[in-house]
Amino acid sequence: MKFTEEHEWLRVEGDLVVVGITAHAAEQLGDIVFVELPEAGATVSRDDEVVVIESVKAASDILAPLDGEIVEVNEALPDNPGQVNDDPLGEAWFFKMKIEDMGALDDFMDEAAYEKFIG
Repeated sequence: MKFTEEHEWLRVEGDLVVVGITAHAAEQLGDIVFVELPEAGATVSRDDEVVVIESVKAASDILAPLDGEIVEVNEALPDNPGQVNDDPLGEAWFFKMKIEDMGALDDFMDEAAYEKFIG
């Protein structure tokens, strides 16, 4: 897994990158009550706002970590947004994207660097 400074995690599955938020981010947000996901098939650029999350504390935008195409979204999240709090690194992924350059993942932190970043 790779991690961004915006507290997203990135996991490679075959030729796709799965994107979600970290447990640290979910904890900071508090109880998630709403998730709005992008449309599958959307082309996004790095730092585009792609997901809206609302918690009892605040609303936040999740940014696209890379340029690419959203090929799948987690259809279960809008009906069960609390899953982001329950399993942020597993079942509560937001979207899967196809990117041109897998080497771009080298720009992100590994788990040890992320733990130091939030420490």
